[in-house]
Amino acid sequence: MEAQLGTKKDRAQSLDQDINRLRQQLDILKKHLMNEPSAEILHEFDARTEDLLADALGSSSPLLDTYDYAQMGEAAGLMNLTDEAPEGTSSQSQRETIRQRHRVLESAIADLEARRASLAKETRNRKTTGPRVIDFMAGTVRAISLDATLREAGQSLKKWKIGSLLVQSGDEYIGSISETELTSEVVASGTDALTTTVKTCMREPLVTIETSETILEAVRLMKEQGTRHLAVTESGRIVGVVSVSDVLRYYSGVV
Repeated sequence: MEAQLGTKKDRAQSLDQDINRLRQQLDILKKHLMNEPSAEILHEFDARTEDLLADALGSSSPLLDTYDYAQMGEAAGLMNLTDEAPEGTSSQSQRETIRQRHRVLESAIADLEARRASLAKETRNRKTTGPRVIDFMAGTVRAISLDATLREAGQSLKKWKIGSLLVQSGDEYIGSISETELTSEVVASGTDALTTTVKTCMREPLVTIETSETILEAVRLMKEQGTRHLAVTESGRIVGVVSVSDVLRYYSGVV
């Protein structure tokens, strides 16, 4: 099983793209204020904008509801009360709803720009407090079933040229098995690798560390837990693995 993690650089680029797309929608709205577009053109514009807002802010963002209200405007509210729009308000009403749409888009852009600034601040803080686990971890998760044999585990380690595997039960990671456990069980203890399953010698529970932690914290945790590999999590979800080899790669670069 493999899981990929987008880097902070990817997220920053995605935010920049969303901001640029919404700015383009703002430019179109400015033209609509002058040209009095047809209902069909406005409908197409609104559908496109709602898709962009949902993609950029999430489908549960309250700004989506706000945008819906902006499309109705005050005249729609007045019609609901009187069943009749005031004479001569059609053109004015349309311009007002366009202005309201404009304000919602400006709020959405401000929200995204705040996220972008926060991400940039995190990047600056990371540089001043030391390298983070996310910068040196392997972003591909390699796993094996707890019912697989030790021989299969050894073959997987050799195939992928790695030192450990996460052990999987259904969709959940419950432990790990490394070259150390295999050597201890098969070579030192004489266990039959063809019939013995991974669950008999795996390490559990899984030792984890967050992507935002420093390399120094990873070293401390490895020493404390007596392991050479840590599962890396982000918001509680496993997104990679960091090993002693990754730590040494950092320090060899420093030297």
